[in-house]
Amino acid sequence: MKPFREKLPTESGSSVSRLNRRLDEAIPFQWHHHPEFELTLTLNSRGQRFIGDHVGEYDHGDLVLVGPNLPHTWFSHEKIDRAEPHTALVMWFHPDWAAQMTSDFIEFRNISAMLTRASGGLHFTGTAATAVRGGFEALFSQPPTERLLGLLAILDRLSADGAKTLSVSGPQQSIPGESRERIDRILAHIHANYTRVLPLPELADIGALSLSGLHRLFLRHTGKTISDYIVHMRIGDACARLSGTDQPVRHIADMIGYNSLANFNRQFRAAKGMTPRDYRKLFGTR
Repeated sequence: MKPFREKLPTESGSSVSRLNRRLDEAIPFQWHHHPEFELTLTLNSRGQRFIGDHVGEYDHGDLVLVGPNLPHTWFSHEKIDRAEPHTALVMWFHPDWAAQMTSDFIEFRNISAMLTRASGGLHFTGTAATAVRGGFEALFSQPPTERLLGLLAILDRLSADGAKTLSVSGPQQSIPGESRERIDRILAHIHANYTRVLPLPELADIGALSLSGLHRLFLRHTGKTISDYIVHMRIGDACARLSGTDQPVRHIADMIGYNSLANFNRQFRAAKGMTPRDYRKLFGTR
């Protein structure tokens, strides 16, 4: 697993890029970032998505807008229909293009506000995702002009949705190349292994840093200590499991790296202001 700055495909005569990604085996963990906005509709797949410091469960019909330079990846667990592939329909567009479009036309002011919020990633409601799905799928067979108009119509529709911000830590816009590579390697390792104990010397070796250098780099580029970052990811994973599954609380604690149920309960309460069981009750489950 190697994190990377993804270079996106370009299409002649088009302001946006697209990808109809179909995978029979799985959607792999590929921690990456790029300067473009990314709108992704995931179909026939369920698993986990990692966006900045967010970790959560996704399912069929998941629709997310990722802001520029925000590290992200999806990681599938299973297909809904085993006879069909995991499918990710992806549209990319550059922030300069988006800024020009939204600043020149007052009609797009709501889109502009939504794109600003997308710096931490946005997860749209199931209602909104269902409403735009037909138009989104049509973008992949339309000529450039129709595709542009169709994308603007979708963004306008989504700008009225109560989308949820995903990542507390936003993108890092001005990280020098060498530091960017180091922090990406470290973050990729944490995102793939946050459910186990991660010794600091192990992370320092991955970033080719001293322990003091590791602490300085991580705090400067995430705004969090390493331990706080890992706790945030674990609690985010727990919230997704509590709201979306009937897994016992003790099982969830063990799955996300807590050997002590009491410690899990204590850290969850500190982060969410309630116990895991009370949090689950908010979603009508026990």
